[in-house]
Parts: sequence; C-alpha cells; structure tokens
Amino acid sequence: MPAAMSAFPSKRRIAAVLILLAAGATIGGALLMQHGFGYQPCQLCLLQRDPYYLALPLALATALSPPQGAWSRVGLGLLALVFLVSAGLGTYHAGVEWGFWPGPSDCGGAGAPQPGGMDDFLRSLERTRVVSCTEAAWRFLGLSLAGWNALISLSLAALASWAASRPDGGLTILPGSSPEPRSAG
Repeated sequence: MPAAMSAFPSKRRIAAVLILLAAGATIGGALLMQHGFGYQPCQLCLLQRDPYYLALPLALATALSPPQGAWSRVGLGLLALVFLVSAGLGTYHAGVEWGFWPGPSDCGGAGAPQPGGMDDFLRSLERTRVVSCTEAAWRFLGLSLAGWNALISLSLAALASWAASRPDGGLTILPGSSPEPRSAG
C-alpha cells in the first residue's frame, strides 16, 4: 500500500470510533445521572439504554475491522439501524413525557429490592421512590433526557449511514499521488 494511502485512517474507522466514543459518553452520562446524582430511571429510560449496550461492542468490532472489508460496511449499517431504533424509543418516551400519547400502563421505574419480612417491607417503602414515565426527571434547554437521546441517536444513525455509504472505505489519496504501488526499479 502506498505511503500516502496508509497515512490516513479511513472514514469508516473514524466514524466507528466516533460512534463508540459518543455512545460510551451517552450511556456513561445516563449512569452518572443515576448513580452519581440520584436520578432514578423509569422503565422506558432503562429500555433506551439497551441499544447503546448493543452498539458499544458493535462499534468496537467495526472500528477494529479492515475498513475496505465488507464487515466495516455491514457493521456501520447495523449501527445505523440500532440508533434509528434508539431514536424511536427516545421519541416515544419524550412524547409520553409531553403528553402527546399514553405511555405503558406498567411504567413505574426499576423494581424495589425484595424485603424479607413486614418490617423490611415497610422500611423499603419509605426509601423507594417510584418514577413515572410521564414525568421528565431533568431537562436541559427544554429537552428531557429522552429527547436528547432521540437527537443523539439520530445523529449517530446519520453518521453511521454516511460512513457505510462511502464506496472506498474513505481512504484518502493525496493530490498527485498514485493509487498504484510504484515498482522499485
């Protein structure tokens, strides 16, 4: 491979790494909100994390695969689908929070720990906070975390789709360089 071609990472690999970093930051932020700041997630919040748990290893495998191979294109296509589903989940949840449509009837947050006796049960009731899917726990610039998830997921789906559609894997050839290897003689 000519030096001009090998000096630049492919657009597919860069996209997969960006998706990996953004997905990791997004799920890390959700976990920080929960465990660091005490915002308890509802059932739909927890469901919205599942696409990220699927996307992280998929993005890593795509980033490590040869960019000219079929796997990088397939991996990015799968990532686009995963994030379109994630955007749909975020949009659905944001719509529930805004009252545009009803949410699931059983949405009440993560299950409480199972008590051993009546005294344990009464103490757990005092500490347990049921989280409704219809109430946004926190908003930034007018959007709830579900709304931000929808926007982030749409952006990641667009990036994955764009990178998957690159015909050559995005290898850059410098002007004046030849794509063919030169012979030594």
